Amino acid sequence: MKSLLFGFGALTILLLTFPAATQPQKPSDREAVRGTVAEYIEGYYTGDARRVERSLHPHYLKHMIISGVDEPLRITDKTGLELVQEVSTHGPSDLPMSERKEQISVLDITGDIASVKLVTAHWTDYLTLLKQDGQWKILSVVLRRIDPKGN
Repeated sequence: MKSLLFGFGALTILLLTFPAATQPQKPSDREAVRGTVAEYIEGYYTGDARRVERSLHPHYLKHMIISGVDEPLRITDKTGLELVQEVSTHGPSDLPMSERKEQISVLDITGDIASVKLVTAHWTDYLTLLKQDGQWKILSVVLRRIDPKGN
């Protein structure tokens, strides 16, 4: 009987202390993550630097992987401040409206970290978001430019 009570007690403690990160996320987290990424890309397209800035974590960093048929692989970085200044200075994207498409796929949410794939007509972003103070913010982006020749 003691071993049964001990086993039940241990199981109860285990279930109560099991990390919340392994529990399924609420649909509201998934929608909030999608909303943050939509704010980011739509702010970029429309030249709204405030929308872009609202979506970024203070430690935001973007790595851009660029290569072409006759050019070597280049990797450049951009901070959140540089991105916001660029959007503010450049204004709305010069992409035609027909090319301003985005497909946002929330790949995973574990605790306060989310992973998202953003596909546009000309590049693919892999984003990591962090939830702080109840808000999802983009912490990092790896951008891979899409080569029209399939490379």
